[in-house]
Amino acid sequence: MRIAVGGIHTECSTYNPVLNEEKDFRVVRGEALLASPYFAFLKDYDAEFLPTIHARAIAGGPVSRATYEAFKGEFLERLKPMLPLDGLYLAMHGAMYVEGMEDAEGDWIGAARAAVGEDCTVSASYDLHGNVTQRIIDALDIYSTYRTAPHIDVEETMRRSVSMLVKSLKTGERPTLLWAPIPVVLPGERTSTVDEPAKSLYDMLPGIDAIDGVWDASLMVGYVWADEPRATAAAIMTGTDRAVLEREAKRLARAYWNAREDFVFGCETGSLEECVEKAIASPTAPVVLAESGDNPTGGGVGDRADVLAELIAREATGVVFAGIADKAATEACYAAGIGAELELSVGASLDNKGSKPVIARFTVKFLHETSDPTDRQAVVSVSGIDLVLSAKRRPYHNIADFTRLGLDAHRAKIIVVKSGYLSPELAPIANPNLMALSTGVVDQFVERLPRLRKQHPTYPFDKDFAFEPQVFLSARSTPA
Repeated sequence: MRIAVGGIHTECSTYNPVLNEEKDFRVVRGEALLASPYFAFLKDYDAEFLPTIHARAIAGGPVSRATYEAFKGEFLERLKPMLPLDGLYLAMHGAMYVEGMEDAEGDWIGAARAAVGEDCTVSASYDLHGNVTQRIIDALDIYSTYRTAPHIDVEETMRRSVSMLVKSLKTGERPTLLWAPIPVVLPGERTSTVDEPAKSLYDMLPGIDAIDGVWDASLMVGYVWADEPRATAAAIMTGTDRAVLEREAKRLARAYWNAREDFVFGCETGSLEECVEKAIASPTAPVVLAESGDNPTGGGVGDRADVLAELIAREATGVVFAGIADKAATEACYAAGIGAELELSVGASLDNKGSKPVIARFTVKFLHETSDPTDRQAVVSVSGIDLVLSAKRRPYHNIADFTRLGLDAHRAKIIVVKSGYLSPELAPIANPNLMALSTGVVDQFVERLPRLRKQHPTYPFDKDFAFEPQVFLSARSTPA
């Protein structure tokens, strides 16, 4: 069995004005793809895997058209000498937006299908915060998506997609693929699988998998910060018994729809000002305050200084704030050196229409040693706040993100991160976890953002409408 491997993986807020360029992607090509930890599991399968290219970036703004076309062109060029193929595995995210393009994944997967031909079996794995279209489903034979948010089953999902592909090729049995769109699109922070009702909904999936004729049951939350028609939840089924797949897709879609009003935030929430006040007054520590509207792993810009300004105004102390993306301020710290005191303008460096910078005198406490200028990070202090500045947009989700900068997250009174729901490493130390429903390009109050292109009706933008699930087959599965 000869199976090609590749894909593109990113999540794009259409409200984010900062384009993702080639420099923002981590790219693995050829043998480096198979050698990467991300794809190491492929060695466990009895098949010949042929690597193409895989490009991955943290969530952000739209991908520039030139960057996307370059990646897609290279992917297709690497495919050509591999033909004919038995199979193709695409590791995708599903919420990419390319400037000037409708349904970017549909374009990528459609181009892949055209290149490999109709006889090749194509399998894809997705993030549950991706968006699906009929065009995507029509080009695929096999599909699977994450079942956890926060995502702790990435490899497990990729294995399901590859296992089904290998099974299909070994047995000669090409499965049926179908989907049922659900006119609901909610933020990931209200649909975490740690909390109800998402927990119970996702707990249904292994039971559906166990039904004869079902290979995989997938439930998509969708990506709410994409103002495009495909932004919606969906139930997607892969298997061999069409009647069973249709029944289970409708049952899962109806369960999701019926629970639409029950999705709530899994932690205490409030306005930015309310959360800062509660954090300062908290008798327990560390308080982990998540600034949700500017979360870079959700597609936020990552440069807003609103929370910093509020902390300074309220004379907060014992604060570790990680972090604010500001290349100019970071470079100024490196130029000045550790111990230097200097006036800095912090924030609003990437999106100066979204927020205002904080201008104050800071002391440089720590400079991250790195040979890569884009990886530069500086720790500066102002009043009782230790602030991380970074040369590029980045999250701070792991304890190592703090310790490598000389910061002890466990000893802080308040930890501020640009995040929605907390990562698996930060959640256990939060005492308590507060989520500020702050403004930004990934605003949790999605109704505050413009809806110019989303489908009508869609919950929660529209409330008073009825829904009955409908199932749509992949063109690959429709009998001639």
